[in-house]
Amino acid sequence: QLQASGGGLVQAGGSLRLSCAASGTIFQIDAMGWYRQAPGKQRELVAEITSGGRSDYIDSVEGRFTISRDAAKNTAYLQMDSLKVVDTAVYYCNADVIHFSGGYPHRYWGQGTLVTVSS
Repeated sequence: QLQASGGGLVQAGGSLRLSCAASGTIFQIDAMGWYRQAPGKQRELVAEITSGGRSDYIDSVEGRFTISRDAAKNTAYLQMDSLKVVDTAVYYCNADVIHFSGGYPHRYWGQGTLVTVSS
């Protein structure tokens, strides 16, 4: 249902853009978000965006990361600039998908994409 892509190896100060594409029977997607999990740490919410375009970020990425979405493509993006070593993690996307009119949202997760920031 969700395909995440765009991770890779980048030097500190560099940029990456992650994509998260939803597929299948979709009537509407409510919130979409990006989480990350660093080695030995719990998964944390990085950014999320509502269907209306309102976005929220954790403090540590505010001003460096930008979440956006393309409703026509059922895709969310995470533009990551000024990357730091501490941003190294596996990044997961999720989406609250409504499959038919009047239905309730179901949360799906992407498979994760590794972002490695070197010093």
